[in-house]
Amino acid sequence: MNGAIAMRYAAALADVAIAQKNAEQVQGDLNSFAEALSASSDLRTVLLSPAIGVEAKQKAIARLSDAMKMTPAVRNFVYLLIDHRRTEMLVEIQQAFETELNARMGIAEARVTSAQKLSERERQELTAALERRTGKKIQAHFDEDESLLGGAVARVGSTVYDGSVRERLTRLRAQLEME
Repeated sequence: MNGAIAMRYAAALADVAIAQKNAEQVQGDLNSFAEALSASSDLRTVLLSPAIGVEAKQKAIARLSDAMKMTPAVRNFVYLLIDHRRTEMLVEIQQAFETELNARMGIAEARVTSAQKLSERERQELTAALERRTGKKIQAHFDEDESLLGGAVARVGSTVYDGSVRERLTRLRAQLEME
């Protein structure tokens, strides 16, 4: 249920960000606010405490948004979360917002796991190959896993592109067993 609620809030913020043609700035400001909330126990106490009134919470957000130079869209969105007592869902809403915004902008997220750390050039080449393969702009996140032995595995949505040595050995083993 919380996932559906988070998606509704995220979709509403995405509508505003795209209509105002400042989606990247809204995304950056929302991420910065979420980081500030995560880093500051005082801010969490103010925003999450039922003992603190809505006006006091909004005054704190007004001061913080001025200091952080947040876009009015993000400031007003946080006010909305406060009014509807949804501030505790901010991280979930932030993730849903990123997913929603990427979908609307034709960007696919890819999780790439390689046996060793890839150079910047290798990362760019792999990202470009995934973009050609999917026909979408790729936002790639890279991890390492030594158990792959070599090569890489890329997951774009529910599709897995497995170019690891481990997978090649598995296919070779299956082929030899069939002969």
